[in-house]
Amino acid sequence: MSYDHGALDAALAQVAGNDEALVIELRRAFEESARRQIDLLSRARCDANWLYAALRLKGIAASFGASEIQHLAEDAAEGAPGDPVILRELTGALDDPKSGD
Repeated sequence: MSYDHGALDAALAQVAGNDEALVIELRRAFEESARRQIDLLSRARCDANWLYAALRLKGIAASFGASEIQHLAEDAAEGAPGDPVILRELTGALDDPKSGD
């Protein structure tokens, strides 16, 4: 599974218009923020930390129109801390170079 780069691009275009440098900066901010939350998820050892990181990731994804990551974050919030399947899916969704093509 991967996130929809098309939806992300549309959300960024709404904010940045034709400013390509701003689009690149916003995309980088999204990816860095999402990776930070996934890292926090991977290190969470209690329900509260897991839930906090999952909900932060969900909010970040929603803000940028990354609906697939948003849904995965919802799954994480409802799941158990340290779930290796959801962590793998989140990482794969963010890393997939074909997403949105």
